[in-house]
Amino acid sequence: MHDLLKEYIETGRIKLDKSRHEELTTVHDPCNYGRKGQKAFGHGYFEEPRWITQQCCENYVEMYPNRMNNYCCGAGGGAWAMPYNDERIYYGRVKAQQIRDTKAKMVIAPCHNCRDQIMKGLTKE
Repeated sequence: MHDLLKEYIETGRIKLDKSRHEELTTVHDPCNYGRKGQKAFGHGYFEEPRWITQQCCENYVEMYPNRMNNYCCGAGGGAWAMPYNDERIYYGRVKAQQIRDTKAKMVIAPCHNCRDQIMKGLTKE
């Protein structure tokens, strides 16, 4: 999906207006698209989500650490779908602090499990 979105933006098939998203924005690196992709296929999707986000948003900030060293959100490995809420939230606290440290108002999470964990699981954190 990242490659296709990048192609559509580069060729003008999708037109974007950065001014619609002025808030400070960051990108979460999902374990599956990043580390697992790198190890399994030799290409982790780290740069593509950042490039796409920077085409859509005026103000971008990196999380630290990031890319191969980014923290897991806590929902991976099926944890979001399993009945391990306490454990999932416990591990997700690190991600919540990492997001807070960026001062970003919007977080781009390309993975649906990560999105659910960050939006629904870590609301108190």
